[in-house]
Amino acid sequence: MAKYLSDEWATAAREALNSSDSFKNASKGVDLTIEQVITGAPESGEARYWIEIKDSSVDGGTGSASNPDVTISQSYETAVAINKQELNAQAAFMQGKLRVTGNMGKLLQHQALFQTMAPILAQVPTEY
Repeated sequence: MAKYLSDEWATAAREALNSSDSFKNASKGVDLTIEQVITGAPESGEARYWIEIKDSSVDGGTGSASNPDVTISQSYETAVAINKQELNAQAAFMQGKLRVTGNMGKLLQHQALFQTMAPILAQVPTEY
């Protein structure tokens, strides 16, 4: 079981997405890089990870993306609730718990993809 936001967790999340047929189908033709900034993370205070979705596959890891289309910032509490599917990302945004900078239109264009990704990521064995 990987600790949330660790390198091992990022690897497990990437592998889960890349092995999912539903993710592959939903991400066909998508070219999007997202950086996540998590504040109040245990031990580090701030954690960052990124995902790059390119036509049915995903790459990613911990740290900053070189040129993200979108940066999403949230507290550790919010990130955990979203990852566990206890809170919807759209609801978190509407409640002011999640901030988005960058190309919001590009992010909104791929909402169906994120609905596909959420249950896959929630299945990754994770220690919070």
